[in-house]
This record gives sequence, C-alpha cells and structure tokens, in this order.
Amino acid sequence: MADAAAEPQDRDLLQLMVAGDRDAFATLYRRYRDVVFRFALRMSCSDIIAQDVTQDVFLAFMRHAGRYDPRQGLVSTYLYGMARHMTRRRLRRERRFVRLDPETQIESESRDPIGMVSGLDDVVRQEEIEQVRRAVGALPLRYREVIVLCDLHDHSYAEAAAIIGCAVGTVRSRLNRGRVLLQDKLERLNRQTWCAPKRSPGYST
Repeated sequence: MADAAAEPQDRDLLQLMVAGDRDAFATLYRRYRDVVFRFALRMSCSDIIAQDVTQDVFLAFMRHAGRYDPRQGLVSTYLYGMARHMTRRRLRRERRFVRLDPETQIESESRDPIGMVSGLDDVVRQEEIEQVRRAVGALPLRYREVIVLCDLHDHSYAEAAAIIGCAVGTVRSRLNRGRVLLQDKLERLNRQTWCAPKRSPGYST
C-alpha cells in the first residue's frame, strides 16, 4: 500500500516534464508505451505501424506537452487521442492493412504465460485470437476504434467518447453496430476455416 501511495500522479509528472524533467517523461513513457502500442496494433493490424505510431506519439508528447489541458481529460485520454489521430492518418496514407506474420503476432501480445505455446488447446486459442484480430482489423475505422477502446481496452462509453471527441450516444450506437459487424465477420471466417479443404502432410492429391 505504501508503494502504491508513493506512485507519482500523471499530472504531477506532466508538470515536471514541462519544466524539463526527463525522468518524469521516462516514467510516463514506461507507464503508457504498451497501452499506446497495443491500441495502434489492434487498429492497424501492423507491428511496424504500431511501433511507428508509438514513437511518434511520445515524440509529439515530449515536444508539445504544454498543450495538454487537464480540464479536457486525463493524460491517458490525451495519449489515446494522439494515438488514434496518428494511427488513422497513417492508415489513410497507407490505404492498406499490413498483417503480422504468425510468429510476430505470438511474440507481440499472445504469449503463453510460461513463454511458449504448447498443446492443442494453445494452438486452437491462437487460431481464435488471430480470427478475432483479422475480423476487428476488417471493420470500418469508426466501428473498429470503439470495439478496440471499449471491448479490448475496457474503456467506458464516456472515456471512449472523450478519446474520440464525440457524444456518448455516438459511441454506444457505433459499438452496437460494430459488434454486429464483428460477429458477422467472425462467422464468415469460421465458415471459411471449416469449409477449406484439408490436406494431410506427406500425401499428394
């Protein structure tokens, strides 16, 4: 409990950071880099884009920290908003989605608790995770971002609305529509998986 109480608050760190304290920036970076990376990864389906966005977000944050207005939300909300803006801008520029290869996907965010994938259950789980990732990545951006924020990052409607810059009702309606689209895409992927012809190794047709 004493250690938790001693943790510096985001706003205090930001004030120190604006005053030129590099250690304060380093603490905020360590606190939120993985959050920003996972958001960008789930939005873009690209490890490369997620890395670039994470770097760009924190470079911009370091250079323009004085622009943050605490009356407009938490520091985490501000960083999410920057990540959202930069990811959408990058995707518009790319006009395509670059998928992770299976090894990179497992390394990035689907690691087995003991550091290795073992057994049939883990293989099935990896396939399910990949199907969800593909389905989320295929959603239109306005639906994808609310699914990522609310369903994958556990934000409330109000928090998601603050990040996106829209009304809570808009988040709610987009989330409902996005979940319907996501379910439809998952069902299609499942049908493709089960209907795809299976070839046994070592035998030719």
